[in-house]
Amino acid sequence: MNTPNQDRRSQRARQAILDAALEICREKGLGKASMEEIARRAGVGKQTIYRWWPSKAAVVQEAINEAAGDVTDFPDTGDVRADLRTQMTAVVTLLANPRFTPFTSLIGVAQDDPEAARAFLEGIVEPRVQACRERLRRAQEQGQLRTDADLDDVVELLYAPLYYRALLRNRPVAPEQVDEVLKLAFAGLAPVASQ
Repeated sequence: MNTPNQDRRSQRARQAILDAALEICREKGLGKASMEEIARRAGVGKQTIYRWWPSKAAVVQEAINEAAGDVTDFPDTGDVRADLRTQMTAVVTLLANPRFTPFTSLIGVAQDDPEAARAFLEGIVEPRVQACRERLRRAQEQGQLRTDADLDDVVELLYAPLYYRALLRNRPVAPEQVDEVLKLAFAGLAPVASQ
């Protein structure tokens, strides 16, 4: 008689939980979701969720990270502007995708929950900011960007317009926005010619 593979069963339960959390957040927002509802929809016990995650925000964060995968990784073709366009367009595509509406809910929850904010920054934001900062540093070394530019300021300059639109919904995020942001940014980021 074959015994069930516990790892495979755990992986199926984990994936069902992540999928259920995203579905519920898309339907009603993270604030109105509950662990009970996630467990019911995933077909697992609530204790199973709590064994793996401390909160519904943590479940949604992991689901978002997993769904984004390596889509937002930075290429390095030697052309920083082209690499930024590629990566920023991938970010815009995710932000515009209804599947990722829980991402903005997670940002909202982080405003009032210090633990959710810390987890969000450490788990989603900071690794991506670090990757961008590293790509920009290499561009400085290659003479493609001013060496006196503060890289944290550059990251904020490039990405703030994307998140502004995604959060305020004043205009849709769109790939065309990336080209405009890069055009405006690079006019001020270009190396100053030696005299």
